[in-house]
Amino acid sequence: MMRKKKQEEHENHERWLVSYADFITLLFAFFVVMYAISSVNEGKYKTLSASLIEAFSDDPEKAISVESAAGPVGLNTISTIPVATTVIQTDGVDPVQEEKMKEIADDILKVMEPLIKEGQVRVTQSRIGVSVEINAGVLFEPGQAVLEKQPVEVLKAVADVVTTVPNMVMVEGHTDNIPISSPVYPSNWELSSARASSVVRLFIENGVPPRRLTALGYADQRPILPNDTLEERAKNRRVTIRIEPIEKKQD
Repeated sequence: MMRKKKQEEHENHERWLVSYADFITLLFAFFVVMYAISSVNEGKYKTLSASLIEAFSDDPEKAISVESAAGPVGLNTISTIPVATTVIQTDGVDPVQEEKMKEIADDILKVMEPLIKEGQVRVTQSRIGVSVEINAGVLFEPGQAVLEKQPVEVLKAVADVVTTVPNMVMVEGHTDNIPISSPVYPSNWELSSARASSVVRLFIENGVPPRRLTALGYADQRPILPNDTLEERAKNRRVTIRIEPIEKKQD
């Protein structure tokens, strides 16, 4: 008898779809993770960082929070929202460096006292340096980047502190999410950069070496609040002066 021929199996030409679907799924997950990493809210990060520092500090005195009472200082504070003034010291840094940064923070707290009493400034000391966060409504007219005359004297005093130390200084401009379009500032990017540059120019005019200064404009990309209300947008309009710690030289 003749043997029956074994029926040949048809080749599945669509098997590649399984691998392709797996690849697309992994690629989607990768971009979701990258987007989540790039969208960190600066305000929430600072709050979490301060909380962790305080929680893990062996000495409760290492975390000091100072709330300043509001008081009249004779400044034009239209459209400004008071912010807390906080000084944070952290463990795990060079004690000598930490003491120097503390001295800088203390000096700035003294010269910024008028604005601190008004509640328009927040000074923070941490392992990444000293940060001076100023409500933009104190420094500039809405939609402008020319410094007002009264707070200029206070910023000159900050420049005097900066000239006595060799640290690098970054000046950051931040806006809310309301679009701006004018012949001078086509968008919030130009406005935030121009405001940071105005502070940098004032520092240079008052003796701070230009090589130590950097002006950055972040527009509305680093809000400390969601920009949902007038009060939140007012707090997001700010200028931040960051005095960086001196990096330890490698042996």
